[in-house]
Amino acid sequence: MSRLKIVHAAKFYPPVRGGMETVIGDLCDGTAGDWDVRVVAANDRSRTIIERRADVEVARVASYGSLVSVPLCPSFATHLWRQPADCVVLHEPNPVAGISLFLRMPAQRLVVWHHSDLLRPWWAPHTYGRVQRALYQRAECVIVSSPNLAEQSAVVSHARRSVVIPFGIALERYRTMNPAAEHIRATWPGRRVLFVGRLVYYKGVDVLIDAMARVQGTLLLIGDGPLEPELRRRAAAKGIQDRVVFLGHVSEETLPAYYQAADVFVLPSVAKTEAFGVVQVEAMAAGVPVISTNLPTGVPWVNEDGVSGLVVPPGDAAALADALARLLSDGELRSRLGRGASERAGRLFSRDRMIRSFKDVIEHAIREPQVIQSRVARARAS
Repeated sequence: MSRLKIVHAAKFYPPVRGGMETVIGDLCDGTAGDWDVRVVAANDRSRTIIERRADVEVARVASYGSLVSVPLCPSFATHLWRQPADCVVLHEPNPVAGISLFLRMPAQRLVVWHHSDLLRPWWAPHTYGRVQRALYQRAECVIVSSPNLAEQSAVVSHARRSVVIPFGIALERYRTMNPAAEHIRATWPGRRVLFVGRLVYYKGVDVLIDAMARVQGTLLLIGDGPLEPELRRRAAAKGIQDRVVFLGHVSEETLPAYYQAADVFVLPSVAKTEAFGVVQVEAMAAGVPVISTNLPTGVPWVNEDGVSGLVVPPGDAAALADALARLLSDGELRSRLGRGASERAGRLFSRDRMIRSFKDVIEHAIREPQVIQSRVARARAS
């Protein structure tokens, strides 16, 4: 039997950093040994590069800036159309790729991985949303990362079939003790609260800073973004600038040590743009209890309230402060939730499990699409 030819239509591809990019890279690397895997993605500069990354062929298509976060790639469609394939996997939201596939489909089969709803700008769901609905109705299957997203997303409701494949990570990377963790504990003694992510509006870091003003401990912020100056001013206005540490970018090698040194991890997101929160899984893998928000997305499904951490209303600094105070003052509760977090991560969120489920869905989308849902349901139960 000849090798399947699978083309991923992505917004960007590693080494570009981002949650979607990490997942796509893992899926491609994890299946390239069995399939002929190719990727078409936007470049971050005005020239097109065709290259191989390990066993994956990548076309990075020239872009000339962006419009409302959409790369302007005039030749994207041409590069995507010239890729013969048994199946195209469209990673959404991705207007450049979606419109290209709406105009012409270069494969017999289409599978959509719906990473998150498209919320901004306000008019996008009413314009590009029409293209999405048509593609989701045509696709053999739409993949989502949580049952919450499948139930809450208006565009996913148009799919003929949908299945849940949770995002997965290399768990052992966060479970193997990193020697830098001890240095972090010594540098910031006392209780340590950790946040990892972009400093952008939907992450709710302003709410976290307000909550920290009501509890004891040091807040370690990993990541950068346009709101950093404003957040620094907010911490100073609250009089806690000495307890809020802006660490910026941290190397991939050192990142697990910060999770291992943390007492509590917080994902205080306030908008549906946060569809899953892979950083929660990273903390859980390290055995750290999580505080997250009750968004109508996969976030509170990943972190199960009372099992792997605590869940609070989004945007509620008082409720977040109460949850922080409860966890930081109760070592027995931290230990119990930390054990629950580690167990839940191992059971649901491993990279190997994600790749196995993805392979099963794609192979059946090509050969027997009518049995996809029953196959994946059995795989989830096993």
